[in-house]
Amino acid sequence: MVPNWIIQRASLTPNRIALRFQDKSWTYQELNEQSLLIAKQLVSLGIMRGDRIALYASSTAELIFMIGGCMHLQCEMVMLNLRLSKTELAYQIEDARVSAILAEDSLVDKLPSSDTRIYAFTDIFASEGKGFSPSSEWNESDTMTIMYTSGTTGFPKGVRQTVGNHLSSATSSLYNTGLLKEEAWLCTVPLFHISGFSMFCKCILHGVELVLYTKFDAKKVADQLVEGSVTRMSVVSVTLARIIEELENRGERASERFQTMLAGGGPVPIDYLERAAELGIEIAQTYGMTETASQTTTLSSEDAMRKIGSAGKPLFFNQISIEGVSKPFEEGEILIRGPHVTPGYIGRFKEKSALQEGWLHSGDIGYLDDEGYLFVVDRRADLIISGGENIYPAEIENALISHPAVREAGVCGVEDEKWGQVPYGFVVTKGNIDEEDLLIYCKEHLAGYKVPKRIFIVKDLPRNGANKLLRRELPKLI
Repeated sequence: MVPNWIIQRASLTPNRIALRFQDKSWTYQELNEQSLLIAKQLVSLGIMRGDRIALYASSTAELIFMIGGCMHLQCEMVMLNLRLSKTELAYQIEDARVSAILAEDSLVDKLPSSDTRIYAFTDIFASEGKGFSPSSEWNESDTMTIMYTSGTTGFPKGVRQTVGNHLSSATSSLYNTGLLKEEAWLCTVPLFHISGFSMFCKCILHGVELVLYTKFDAKKVADQLVEGSVTRMSVVSVTLARIIEELENRGERASERFQTMLAGGGPVPIDYLERAAELGIEIAQTYGMTETASQTTTLSSEDAMRKIGSAGKPLFFNQISIEGVSKPFEEGEILIRGPHVTPGYIGRFKEKSALQEGWLHSGDIGYLDDEGYLFVVDRRADLIISGGENIYPAEIENALISHPAVREAGVCGVEDEKWGQVPYGFVVTKGNIDEEDLLIYCKEHLAGYKVPKRIFIVKDLPRNGANKLLRRELPKLI
């Protein structure tokens, strides 16, 4: 058993700022009061302690309070991705068998037709509330959140993330980064994604401030980095690139008070790491997934420049292994073990074990170097096999992104009669460049069999709610 996080934090540091959103702020005492009020309102609408409910909302203060109310009720929260189609939402709602959906008013019409009760936020806020006393303790094995995988290899799986999973993740992260006075996490990633939700958990457990954005805004982020009003944030390659460009265009650097950017969602191009360092931004590459309640490994600050390209070592409670290898630098599937790993799935995959002989099979390819640092090569599902040669899309993407006229790049395999598969590239440009010039550039930086057969210049690349590249969608752009 562990203390109710919200009650405990409000007791320990009631007057410390918990949340900033737009031009308003709330203390931990106020967060607790707002969350308790919503719990009572949900009870009056028929939501019971321990119910499984779905949340469908953008990242706002209202969603934070709604999450807090559900936490007081110890509900299992299914976090619905705002980028899903009605068909995809219908699958998850049915698969999870939620008893109700709590939805932001402006998004209600985007939900599919369903027999499931839907409560708009304004209806919840308008209800009178009913007597309710939250438990002072939570069971670590209780499911707190459920998030669906992207379904790259079939139907999306509903991943259980327990109180203990989130607690282990936040604690390991703290052991890695330490804690500053007046710490403030800048959250521009959606709360329905594990990266965003885990940031919220860290802030409650560490007693620090969450600065919440509904959408990523490079100009506003750059303002906060320069003025030093935040100390840490999480990014993926595409958002990191936009921050770097904004600061470079201004000729400004991040404040010394800013500590770290945690970069996840796939390998970060070395060019980005080096340019960020020149701007006073320390990038700590991380590796994690939905099944691990966010981070599994993180590159510590003292190794940031010595091990460029590495995702670091496992956090304190975690373990990493590479399947089927006998020595350093050999590539294989990344296996994960630790208290942050999901106990299993729900719905269609309820009977599927998350572990094999105690290890989670990640589906990612990587290797450990001779000092035990993890390097993530690519997704196994995205691997391109061309004429018997293994080609990792990330390697080609890194080469393309290093061209000064390329803003974003994505690579996927396309069937080929002669070679089985060949790589195709897709780029978003920021200058005058054509396919022929890019192909010449690739030939100068890549082995012949890795050079894309075609490179398409496109307006946007397909991404999920956390701005992670969806390579499986790239062929639709041809």
